[in-house]
Amino acid sequence: MSHQSGIVWLASYPKSGNTWTRHFLHSLLRVLHGEAGAQSINNMGRFSSGEAGRWRYSVLAGREITKEDMELIPTLRPKVQIRIADEAGGVAFIKTHNALLMDEGQPVISPAATAGAVYIVRNPLDVVISLSHHRGRPIDETIDFMACEGMRTTISEKQVYEIWGSWSEHVHSWTRSGHAAIYVMRYEDMLADQAKTFAGLANHLKMNPSAAELDSALDMSSFERLQAEEKEGGFRERPEAATANFFRAGKTDQWREVLTPSQVDQIVTKHHAQMERFGYLPS
Repeated sequence: MSHQSGIVWLASYPKSGNTWTRHFLHSLLRVLHGEAGAQSINNMGRFSSGEAGRWRYSVLAGREITKEDMELIPTLRPKVQIRIADEAGGVAFIKTHNALLMDEGQPVISPAATAGAVYIVRNPLDVVISLSHHRGRPIDETIDFMACEGMRTTISEKQVYEIWGSWSEHVHSWTRSGHAAIYVMRYEDMLADQAKTFAGLANHLKMNPSAAELDSALDMSSFERLQAEEKEGGFRERPEAATANFFRAGKTDQWREVLTPSQVDQIVTKHHAQMERFGYLPS
């Protein structure tokens, strides 16, 4: 899973900091290219995009993909990803919420198209709160949703389905091997020590910014700036069902004030092994 060109996956379970990471990389690229001004949250398709856009699959299928085409997606997905890599002519940053699994005998993430990956992990005790708002569903239902192994989304107007699996399944799939081409970041470290965490990411991607360039990109992509821009002009990636802004809080340990002891126990019981690996078990 390491080539000189191809897709660098920006991967995470939903509501774990993926969009923030994308915005930072966009901002840093602008700085390195000598461009002025912050990156618009609604124009991030310039340097990165998603893989699951239904239009990509319709082009390869030669017709419009419908909700009845679930069985067609596994065979098209590697071809879509190889086409993305070929068209990039270098490195392409591609967002995904897919787990690193097989789907009907086909890899969900094609090794032939892949240059590497950035994986962002976040405490599931906080993910469940953000995901509950994001989906417009109760926390108890979201706890069950996050524990559902093999969970896949549906084919929507804009996207083909993705395979998220459970939170534990997702995290384990991307981090189990410690592959040198997969750079793993904790959301909590992104908040606690932005300069160190994002500098590590930039250097891993061989972008090697100066301290001033890094500071400029971090300022452009601060969570407060992203919140303010969404409030002013909206964010097109925010789902209609969401009950709060996409850039809602940007904090850690919200669960201490929101979740009941029973809800905490359920999440810890379901995800104990992966939570222990990443230092998320409550003291």
